[in-house]
Amino acid sequence: MYIKDFEIRWNDIDANRHLANKAYVEFAAHTRMSFLTENGFDQKMLGTHNIGPIVFYEHIYYFKEVFAGRPVQVSLELSGLSKDGMFFEFQHHFYDHKGNNFAHSEMMGAWMDLKTRKLIGLPEEFYGLLDRVPKPEDFKVLTKEDTRKFAKRPKNLR
Repeated sequence: MYIKDFEIRWNDIDANRHLANKAYVEFAAHTRMSFLTENGFDQKMLGTHNIGPIVFYEHIYYFKEVFAGRPVQVSLELSGLSKDGMFFEFQHHFYDHKGNNFAHSEMMGAWMDLKTRKLIGLPEEFYGLLDRVPKPEDFKVLTKEDTRKFAKRPKNLR
């Protein structure tokens, strides 16, 4: 399991003086990008292949309030990956300074070709990097149907 340490900053606190919703999203995103960079998915390599990660959804479950003054840790596990590497799913656990789990996040995304703006499978050297990452017991091989499990569709105004 990958873990990233964070200090709760002044701008991470909301009007209720606890960790703001936006901070959870930012901490999780920073943890993912740190993990990816440390595993070979740095900006240079992504730029060379002209690909980037996109987010389909991110769900956060809150268990307990957390306040400024103590560090927090955010874990990351690769909980799903499609056979071609196009789709991926990460889960995060948020821990206080005593190791108590105060929130959980699930995120699903995909890789996009930045020229065509279309989803793509990962080039083989990238897929090999993700395929070697330790996986939790509930790891799942993802399909396109998994990306639609919440069946949300756009509803336009006009």
